[in-house]
Order: sequence, then C-alpha cells, then structure tokens
Amino acid sequence: MIHSTDHGATNDMSNDMSGDIAKFSVGQVIHNTLLDYRGVIIDVDQQFRGTHGSAHGISINANSASETALSSGPWYHVLVDGTSDWAYVAERNLEPDTEGGPIDHPDVVDYFEKITESGYSPHRNTVN
Repeated sequence: MIHSTDHGATNDMSNDMSGDIAKFSVGQVIHNTLLDYRGVIIDVDQQFRGTHGSAHGISINANSASETALSSGPWYHVLVDGTSDWAYVAERNLEPDTEGGPIDHPDVVDYFEKITESGYSPHRNTVN
C-alpha cells in the first residue's frame, strides 16, 4: 500500500469538471513527486472528494491536512505502477512521467485498450 496521510477516499469516481482546469488527463502516465512512483490516471475530480479514514484500498497523497489544501483541486485517481494499489493524488504532487514505458498494474486492461506515445487510450465504451 502506498504510504500517505491518514485521509481516505470514497470510491466515487465521478468526473466533476467545474472549477479549475485539470493539468493532466485520463490515460496520462504521471510521476508522483511526493512519494516517487509512476502511475496512470483513470479519473479526475476537480475538487477533493475524499473523507477522513481509509476506504477501498485507495490512499490519499496530500502534503497538508488542512481543509484548504484538501479542497483545492484537481485530484486524480491513479493506478500505481508495479502494485495493485490505487492512489488519490493532489495535482500539486504530480508531474508528467519522463521514464516512459507501460504501467504494470492488473486493472490497466479494465480501463484502457492500448498505450500510445501520448499515454493510454480508454476503451471506446468507457465513459469518464
């Protein structure tokens, strides 16, 4: 499990695109600068949608526990490379991946058809 703060996330994967514009998109491979792992984005929340505690094996990566830090967005649902873990990560802790290569996660095939130069292509019938 990815180590992070003591805040958990809900499994609500809704994509509320009101507010700030997300810097990253679904299918993009990223690097978490705070915890130094690679992953692929499977959903975007424009504002924090988590709750206190832990739920459904999803970790929260926040560098501040204040309500202001948690409510600022966007936040990303990420499949973590080399594990079967998911993470819920604040945009400020992400950067584009420079390593390249596919993400090794058992759920990648559930979300994406293939990997291209620009990232993963979602299944055609997937709605995010």
